[in-house]
Amino acid sequence: MATENNTVGLNTLTENSLNTESSSIVPENKNQEISHESTLYAEPIFHIGNFTITNALFTSEIVVLILIIFFVTLRFKIKKIPKGIQNFFEIIIEGAESLCDQVTNSRKITNKAFPIVLTVFFIVLLNNWMGILPLGGFGLVEMGESGKMFIPLIRSGTADINGTLPLAILSVIGANLFGIISIGLWKTTNKYVNLKALGGIFTKIRKDPMVLMTAPIMFAVGLIEFVGEFAKIASLSFRLFGNVFAGEVLLASMGAIFAYALPTPFLLLEVFVGMIQAFIFAILTLVYYTIASLDHDEDEGHHEENKLQEAH
Repeated sequence: MATENNTVGLNTLTENSLNTESSSIVPENKNQEISHESTLYAEPIFHIGNFTITNALFTSEIVVLILIIFFVTLRFKIKKIPKGIQNFFEIIIEGAESLCDQVTNSRKITNKAFPIVLTVFFIVLLNNWMGILPLGGFGLVEMGESGKMFIPLIRSGTADINGTLPLAILSVIGANLFGIISIGLWKTTNKYVNLKALGGIFTKIRKDPMVLMTAPIMFAVGLIEFVGEFAKIASLSFRLFGNVFAGEVLLASMGAIFAYALPTPFLLLEVFVGMIQAFIFAILTLVYYTIASLDHDEDEGHHEENKLQEAH
């Protein structure tokens, strides 16, 4: 009897273990739906050693490659008498330079900053448009916790904060370097750490006792401007990222509701928004370059001269 009980118990245990294993191993359903969710972060698509390549980085590299090939080809086809695409781009460049002159009020500053600003414009523009091209069907399918997940190969580089943040940092740092080249290291540094204002307390206190109040204020204003440089980075990067990412989410939502007719007006809207965002980013970069190249000491000198002339 004991042997029979042990045998029955063993059979029951074996059946239970088999049932448990069969319930844990679910056969793959060929008709299982493939889902895709818009994420704030860019999805990794492959690795080069320990370096992860995301779809946003992959798209940005494609944009840079397109620009290099296009402009190098255009460079070797330049003729004295422009025709076709050369004539078209010369019209665009002349119009863009005239627009930049309205911001800088100086053709000298425009000529120095224009190549950088135009490059930034094209990089942001193509990145914005690459994310809304009908290339969403190209991607990878991976198994996730909730089932099969689709990872697109193409995602706008500006729909990832890791793409907009470096652009903003380069714009702000480039503007300060441009200021150093234009007006010198001392004057550029003095905008943020205004040692000249503090030194003026000892040199101007006899003629102007009010310097005891104005000098500390000017020094504090310089520190605020230094903090403002970080605010510029945050403003540039988050504005561009937020608008582009929101546009992609909007298109995905409209496409899920109705695949063809409904997303079309929003697609055209995002084409326009992508161009506007690239224009805003480029113009703000130009404004930062222009401000960095201004010499406030010269303005103060002209102001004092005007005061003396009015006094006489």
